[in-house]
Amino acid sequence: MNAYSVGQVNSYIRNMFEQDFMLRSVHVKGEVSNVKYHSSGHIYFTMKDNTGTLACVMFAGNRKGLAFTLKEGQQIIAGGRIDVYERDGKYQLYAASIVLDGLGQLYERFEQLKKELEEMGMFADEYKKPIPKYITKLGVVTAPTGAAVRDIINITKRRNPHVSIILYPAKVQGEGSAESIVEGIRMLEAQGVDVMIVGRGGGSIEDLWAFNEESVARAIFDCTVPVISAVGHETDTTIADFVADLRAPTPSAGAELAVFDIMAFSDMLNGYKEALKDSLIDAVGKKRDRYEKLALKLQGLSPGHKLREQRMRYISLLEHLQDSMNGTLKDKRHLLDIRVERLEALSPLKRLSSGYAFVQDDKGRALKSVKDINVSDELKLSLKDGELITEVKKVISNG
Repeated sequence: MNAYSVGQVNSYIRNMFEQDFMLRSVHVKGEVSNVKYHSSGHIYFTMKDNTGTLACVMFAGNRKGLAFTLKEGQQIIAGGRIDVYERDGKYQLYAASIVLDGLGQLYERFEQLKKELEEMGMFADEYKKPIPKYITKLGVVTAPTGAAVRDIINITKRRNPHVSIILYPAKVQGEGSAESIVEGIRMLEAQGVDVMIVGRGGGSIEDLWAFNEESVARAIFDCTVPVISAVGHETDTTIADFVADLRAPTPSAGAELAVFDIMAFSDMLNGYKEALKDSLIDAVGKKRDRYEKLALKLQGLSPGHKLREQRMRYISLLEHLQDSMNGTLKDKRHLLDIRVERLEALSPLKRLSSGYAFVQDDKGRALKSVKDINVSDELKLSLKDGELITEVKKVISNG
């Protein structure tokens, strides 16, 4: 009797699976259970229905094709291959794609159209038109009733009541909605609006499907007016969002992006006004200070100021000279008084006042000795109050 190893049996079974062409590409429908997101990036889960279960794995390399988070209880369609994991001796589905059942076709259409349009360059940044900062005419393509249009109108009027709104009441859900949106885009473009908001409130993928139609995408791309896509809530994404010149997460946000806040602008202008006023006051103050300094400098350099300075200097020098002269005269006068007193002390007149006499011969020569006098000589004696003419009678010598 031949006996095979476990590995040989598992390998044989795996070869049988690989040779079955149908198992190389199969789509399986069922409910998700036992979901595990591994740290490696792989997703392990089980698909089940009322007849059985199937082990499944999606490797990290295939997750880029998964457009949603896999959760317990979801009805899905998983596409891939059935193969045997030899180590455990278990067969499982190696999933390459997963879509939600019922919405699977819509998601596939979405991804296919997205890929086609992206390859055509319709999502490229170089085709995006800038949104004008200041507008006077806003076009809106949306349903005439509902929260979306009310939010757009309220926010627009609050931010800038001078902006006029032209609303095209489009059908945004169900049959004919894509055609209605396209017609609204073209009509508002013809009206010459400055910018256009195309959108609606949130909903399911079926509710938002009109904004995933190729005709709507091409109308947005071909529009010469900048288009803001504002479809659904922040987590909703449509083809229109990729084609539009700017995506807004909500219709309210679309209005805020389209309409400049005039109140903020007014506050900004007031801020500039105050800053300019302060700057002018500061500049004028600096110019005034400079002017005053230059005026003082000019005043100091003016001929009149120079003359006044020279006159004051002349007066000061003159006063100094007068003071100096007066001091010198005072000193000289004092010295003169001293010398006068000395002269007076030596003055013959003073001596004459004391009873002395000044004797001269007839020739006017002063006589200092009796040896110069002869008997009968005529002499002149000068006294305090007059002169005497006398004749010598006798000469008496003491030596």
